[in-house]
Amino acid sequence: MMKLFENSIEAIFFFNKEGKTLAMNPAAEKIVGDEVIMQLHQGADRALCGTCRGYTSETENRTCLDCFFSMPESEEFSSFQVYMETKGKGVVPYAASFHTVDRENGVRVFMLRDLTRQFQTQERFFQNKMMKHVIEAQENERKRISRELHDSVAQELMSAVVDMRVLKYVTNDEQVLKKVKHTEASMMRLLDDIRNLSVELRPAALDDLGLEAAFRTYFKRIEQSYGLVINFASHLSRKRYGSEVETVIYRVCQEAVLNALKYAHVDSVTVTITEIGRNLQLVIEDEGAGFELQGEPIGTGLGLYGMQERAELVGGSFSVFSELGKGTRIFLQVPVGQGEGEE
Repeated sequence: MMKLFENSIEAIFFFNKEGKTLAMNPAAEKIVGDEVIMQLHQGADRALCGTCRGYTSETENRTCLDCFFSMPESEEFSSFQVYMETKGKGVVPYAASFHTVDRENGVRVFMLRDLTRQFQTQERFFQNKMMKHVIEAQENERKRISRELHDSVAQELMSAVVDMRVLKYVTNDEQVLKKVKHTEASMMRLLDDIRNLSVELRPAALDDLGLEAAFRTYFKRIEQSYGLVINFASHLSRKRYGSEVETVIYRVCQEAVLNALKYAHVDSVTVTITEIGRNLQLVIEDEGAGFELQGEPIGTGLGLYGMQERAELVGGSFSVFSELGKGTRIFLQVPVGQGEGEE
């Protein structure tokens, strides 16, 4: 028992019924400041109050009302959360228990277990959960706007183009015909822009047909619009995967291809997607200008950060390999459950 007391990582304090300190282990001495330790060793009443910053009740995060020292037999304090001012770490949350171990002599034990790591894990969990909700809401809004542009705005514009074409057959006025043709050409360019914007926001192929179809549609549009050739190879065993996984892979690839288009100064990019075991692997490579990974980012640098963040949200890994004059290689691996999204 003495070894347990001396070597425990939990802080242990023993008090008598008057609240004076009887003993404390080394872990407890590491928590409190020197002045409080002196008061504890001298048996000062409520010396621990000098380092206690309150416990969590049903109504408040930190309170000193109905202190556990005043209610030692209450079930409320068999296990509770308390905040302590510690040496070098500031205020730290602890899981605490306070109960009588010797009723005849009124000896009580106060035990503390550091909750910092659990709090950090919980905070990261909620941050990731909130980020997933934000990204999901963003994708849903993109999908809504994309459908609206395609099904409403583009259709109305196409109807107007048809009306313009009809006008060419109801007049022989050369000035009017010239103006009609000019307006029709402008409207067709606008229609193409709207369709491209619709696909950029959220390609219907990604929701309706899956990754491979969405990639082929996107790469064809990139080649037609910018002349960048995408050498695409797909080795997938299924047609569909989870919506979240498909979105992450598509957005990372989209960002990587656009970065290559803007900064790599190349005529072609190679994209490979492969299913290996229970993982999807995406590789985007170019033999362009490259960049220094530890140097100043080209542009804002938010693109790489966004790709990394998206990968982490689905439990994936993301890495970038690049060297000046030798191109860039982006690697993404995302776990997929057995049979997830299979059709």
